[in-house]
Amino acid sequence: MFVVELTYTAPLDRVDAALADHVAWLDKQYADGVVIASGRKQPRDGGVLIAVAPDRATVEALVATDPFAIAGVADYRITEFIATKTAPALERYRQQLPS
Repeated sequence: MFVVELTYTAPLDRVDAALADHVAWLDKQYADGVVIASGRKQPRDGGVLIAVAPDRATVEALVATDPFAIAGVADYRITEFIATKTAPALERYRQQLPS
């Protein structure tokens, strides 16, 4: 599982210009089962995504298709973690530590 932290690198008017396309991109990632949570950071200087993918390379390739990345308005920090404990509603995403 991955935490993707976005940090805006452009003024909010440029971010907002790409926002509708970014939301449409997010909708597709939800439909594909890749993103399971997302939202703005507070204060509004970026956002956070929780993504499920087989490996980091997949997430890096996905992030490159985000309209925010294409527009050059955000930087991305990707952190992989092993979700060994979850809320009951997220049980299907639980992972086992490697042996």
